[in-house]
Amino acid sequence: MASHKTFMAREIAEIPTMFERQLQDGLDQYWEAGAKLAASNIRGFVTCARGTSDHAATYFKYLIETQTGLPTASIGPSVASVYEAQLKLDGFASIAFSQSGGSPDLTKLQAAAKKGGAETISVLNVVDSLLAEASDTVLPVYAGPEKAVAATKSYVGMLFASLGILAGFTNNKELKTALADLPQLAQATLQVDWGAASVPVARAGSLFCIGRGPGYAVAAEAALKFKETCRLHAEAYSAAEMLHGPVAIAGDQFAAMLFRTNDAAAQSIDAAAMKLRQQGATVFMIGDASDKQSLPVPSSTNPLLDPVLQAIAFYRFVEDLSLRLGQNPDAPAGLKKVTETV
Repeated sequence: MASHKTFMAREIAEIPTMFERQLQDGLDQYWEAGAKLAASNIRGFVTCARGTSDHAATYFKYLIETQTGLPTASIGPSVASVYEAQLKLDGFASIAFSQSGGSPDLTKLQAAAKKGGAETISVLNVVDSLLAEASDTVLPVYAGPEKAVAATKSYVGMLFASLGILAGFTNNKELKTALADLPQLAQATLQVDWGAASVPVARAGSLFCIGRGPGYAVAAEAALKFKETCRLHAEAYSAAEMLHGPVAIAGDQFAAMLFRTNDAAAQSIDAAAMKLRQQGATVFMIGDASDKQSLPVPSSTNPLLDPVLQAIAFYRFVEDLSLRLGQNPDAPAGLKKVTETV
C-alpha cells in the first residue's frame, strides 16, 4: 500500500496530526461559528466551492439538511463571476470551502453573497487569501502545506470543520466529544488494507462510486480521485439516482465502490449493491464488514463520522493504485495545485 515516498502519501499520513491541531486550535472556533449562526435564526445556507472542496460542501449540505432541516444549496460561482447576478440572500449564510482561497470566481461569488445580505464564512487551508478577504469569518482547517496536486488532508479537514460547525449550530455536545476520537480512529484507518480491490478496479472499463446522504460526498470525491490520480473513468451517483438510468451500463467489465454509512440510507446502499451484482459488476462495499467483498474501515461512535474515515482509507488505496498503474499521483497530467477560474 502507500509508500510514503510521494507527497500525497505523506500528506495522507499527516491526517491524524492535523485532527489533533483541529481539536486544539480549531474546534472551539467551529463550534462558536455554528452557535452564532443558530442565534441569528438564519433561514438556510448556500455553499461556494469547486472540485474536491465542493465535495466537502456536499458533505456540509447533507449534515445541515438531515440534522437541522434547513435548506442548503450550492450556487455556481459563474452566477456572480460571469453572469454578474445580484444575489438576494437576506437571512442566509454563505459557506465557502477552498484549499487555497485563490480562485477569482469563488471570491466574486462570496463578495456577491455578502452584498446580497448573507453572513459569509470561509473554511480555508490558506487563510491569507482573496477568499478570506471577502468573508466575514475565516475558519482555518490547519492542514498545513499541501504539495500534491490532489488534495487529501485539506478535504478531510473540511469535513471535520463541518462537523464542528454543525455541533455548535445544534448545541450537540455529544458530537463535539465524538470528534476527539478522530486522531486515533484516523491512525487506525491508515493501517487498513484494500489491496484486494486493486486488480479488479484497474481492469474495469469504468467505475461507479455510490453513496447516499453524507456518504455521497465521499463517493463524489472518490470518483474525482480515480480520474485525477489513476486516469480511470469513474462516475459518482447516489444509490437512488443510479437506479434512474445509469445502472443500465453496468456489466461484467464494470466495478463499483459503495460507501455505506450506518444510518437510514444503509438499506438503499445494500439494494444498489444487489442490483449491480445481478448485472455482473464487481462490487466492493465500504462500511459493512459482513459483505462478501467488504473493504475494512474502523467503526466510529457516530455515523456522521463514517464518511471521514472512509475518505482516509480510500485516499491510501488510490495513491497506491496510482503508483501501480505507473501514474504520478503528485502531479496528474494537465493539472496544477491552484486552479484559478473566472
